[in-house]
Amino acid sequence: MFNEETRLSVPIRWGLVGGGRGSEIGHSHRAAAARDHLFTFVAGALDLDADRCADFGHKMGLDQDRCYPHYKAMFLSESQRDDGIQAVSIATPNSTHFDIAKAAIEAGLHVICEKPVTLNVQDAITLKALAEKHNRFFAVMYGYAGYPMIHQAKEMVKRGDIGKVRIVNMQFAHGFHSEEIEKFSEGAQWRMSPTVSGPSFIIGDCGTHPFYLATLITDLKVTSLLCARQSFVESRSPLEDNANILFKFDNGAVGTLWASAINAGSMHQQKIRIIGEKASLEWWDEYPNQLRYEVQGEPAQVLERGMGYLYSDIDAVGCSRVGGGHPEGFFESWSNLYHRYALVIDAIERQDEEAQKSLWYPDIDAGIDGVKLINSCVKSADAGAVWVDYE
Repeated sequence: MFNEETRLSVPIRWGLVGGGRGSEIGHSHRAAAARDHLFTFVAGALDLDADRCADFGHKMGLDQDRCYPHYKAMFLSESQRDDGIQAVSIATPNSTHFDIAKAAIEAGLHVICEKPVTLNVQDAITLKALAEKHNRFFAVMYGYAGYPMIHQAKEMVKRGDIGKVRIVNMQFAHGFHSEEIEKFSEGAQWRMSPTVSGPSFIIGDCGTHPFYLATLITDLKVTSLLCARQSFVESRSPLEDNANILFKFDNGAVGTLWASAINAGSMHQQKIRIIGEKASLEWWDEYPNQLRYEVQGEPAQVLERGMGYLYSDIDAVGCSRVGGGHPEGFFESWSNLYHRYALVIDAIERQDEEAQKSLWYPDIDAGIDGVKLINSCVKSADAGAVWVDYE
C-alpha cells in the first residue's frame, strides 16, 4: 500500500519546458509532480509566445519573473538564484528534446523527458554520457509504467509463473486520427511533420509505449525486426499512421506490435499479451487495474489490483494508492513515477548510492531503446519490409 508519509526535508524545486495552455501532457506532468508534495513547481518556459507564457504561468501560481520566454533564459536565470530549479521536465515536440535536455544537464539540472528522447540513437547515447559525466538524473516519461499490475506481471514472469516466454503480442491502435484532423489540430500537425516529429508518427507516438512495457515485463532483448508501415491518410506520407512489426528476441521468442492511429472506433486498444510455456498474461490499459492470468487447462483468472494474493514486493515499484476495487488510473500511474523520480533525485543530491541503485524508474537506457525501435522500423519499412538488426 502507498506510504503517504514519505516526505523530503525540502521538496525538489521543479520547472517545466513546454506544456502550456491547452496541453494535456503539460497538465499530466504538473498534476503528477504535485500529487505527493515531493516537487514544487516554481518556474516554466511554457509557451513560445512570451505573453501567453506569462499569463498562463501566473495563473498556474508562478511568479511573473519566473515565467520565461525561452528555456535558455530559464536555465540561465534559475542557475543564478539560490532557490533556482533543481530539475526540469521537457514536454515539447520531439525535434527539440535533444537541445533542451543537453542544455539542462549542462546547467546542472536533473531531467525528465518526454519520449522519444531524441530523433536518432547517437544523440540519445550522447545524453546518457553527458548525464553520467555530470551525475544528473535522466528519466524518460513512459507514463503507463507506474501501473501496479504491470509490475505484478513482471514479477510473475520473473518467478516462472508462465514458464519460458515464447510469444509477446503488443498493440496500441486507436482511431482518433482516422481522418485528416491535422487540418485543424495543432497537436496533430507537429506529430505528422517529419521535421518536428522525426522519421515516424505512430510508432514513435504510440508504439513505443507497449514495446517498453512488454520488454520491462519480460526482460527480453530484441535482436532483429521487420516492419511494414502505411500512410492511409496520404497527406501524412512519408510518416506512417499504421504499422505492423515482427520481432525476434534473444531467448528465441517472437513478437508482434500493431501501432495505429486509424483503427476507427477504437479508444486505445493498448494491449500486451505475454505467452509462456504453461500460461499467458494479458494487460489492457483501458482496464489497468486487472491482469488476466490464463493457465493452460484451467479457468482464466482476473487478478485485481490491491488484493492480498498479489506479490507484496511489487509495492516497492507500483504502489496501490487505495484498496482493491477502487479504480486507479492514468494520473496514479504518472504520480507513482514522479514519486520515484523525486526519491532518486534526492538520493543523488545526498550522494546515497545504495538508495539510487534500489530505485527503479524508466531511465535513459529505456529512452535509447525507444529510439532504436523507431529507427530500426523506419530502416526496415523503407527497404521494403525486410528483416534488419536491432540497432
